[in-house]
Amino acid sequence: MAKQERAVRTRRLILEAAGAVFDEFGYESTTIAQILARAGVTKGALYFHFASKEELARGVLDEALTLEGILPQESRLQEWVDVGMVLAHRLPAEPLLSASVRLSADRKARDLFGTSWPAWIDFIAGQLAEAKAQGEVLPHVDPGATATLFVGAWTGVEILATAHDESGALEKRIALLYDTFLPGIAVPGALRNLDTSPDRGARVWKLHQAQRKAQREARHQEEAAAATA
Repeated sequence: MAKQERAVRTRRLILEAAGAVFDEFGYESTTIAQILARAGVTKGALYFHFASKEELARGVLDEALTLEGILPQESRLQEWVDVGMVLAHRLPAEPLLSASVRLSADRKARDLFGTSWPAWIDFIAGQLAEAKAQGEVLPHVDPGATATLFVGAWTGVEILATAHDESGALEKRIALLYDTFLPGIAVPGALRNLDTSPDRGARVWKLHQAQRKAQREARHQEEAAAATA
């Protein structure tokens, strides 16, 4: 079990290093040597988990559709807002997530192994379809077309915010994106109750982290009690 856990940690370490290097230099300019230096692992360890730079990039993209930190909400529209706002909060501090955006926007990388966009579009379309079924979305709205447009807009906003390198810029601009987007798709009653504040992602993420900590502590207490029983 210890060997398996060590392998999982090593794989994650390599992915995070690859994400940081891809994010900094782009796919074509990144070398395996750079990733090895950033990860601090041997060439054998890297090739045990990933056979090539292309496979590493695919691994980074597989991490892109992360729903960690999204808490269930009665409003499906609020959950949709939370997905975008939590990601906007996390992305500047997590190169693995940021790299998935850069790889998706990189034409050379797209030609080789596609993008993370289809998975995001499908997920958001599902959220909007559920919101429509609950009466939160206007009847004329097409969930699939709306999701495609939103993912394109979110990606463009992220690229512009990153270029300006202003603290908190992404969260502010994604909040503005939702404020601009939502009046065209949400029924007025649902719109009034939505929280699209720039700090929404930070607050939801903090609550999620607190819940995870409480769950870990409860699990440790149960294990300790079982060990002494």
